[in-house]
Amino acid sequence: MRDRDPEGRPRQGRPRDAFGRPLPYGSPGVPRVPDDYAPTTEQALADGRRFLSEGMPFNAHEVFEGRWKCAPDDERDLWQGLAQICVGLTHLQRGNGPGAVTLFSRGAAKAQAYGGAYDAVGKAASHLSHDSDPAEAIALILEKLPS
Repeated sequence: MRDRDPEGRPRQGRPRDAFGRPLPYGSPGVPRVPDDYAPTTEQALADGRRFLSEGMPFNAHEVFEGRWKCAPDDERDLWQGLAQICVGLTHLQRGNGPGAVTLFSRGAAKAQAYGGAYDAVGKAASHLSHDSDPAEAIALILEKLPS
């Protein structure tokens, strides 16, 4: 059964480890991005970059997902794509190379379709493979992500 807030909306109450894996209730976990996080573009990029630099792409995914939920319609695919790329990085950390490649492909297509500075992020993600080193892959995406 999924946790719910007082208004009945689904919320994840379980703590998570640094790779975003759920831990048993009551376990110490890493700080989470709040479910109601609604950042500006600048804040999302700053927070996403910070989490990537800390080796925490799952948290970066939650940041970009938060922006995706509140972004103007013409930006939504971009933020969803960045979130997917970060989930791909999370899959690499967890040892799920095939899942990572699937998400890199989806996210790269959306980032490249948006264009501009995000084209480089999409191109970098599309060149990652199932056996890419997770730390190197994170560093590459961080390098390409606009500030």
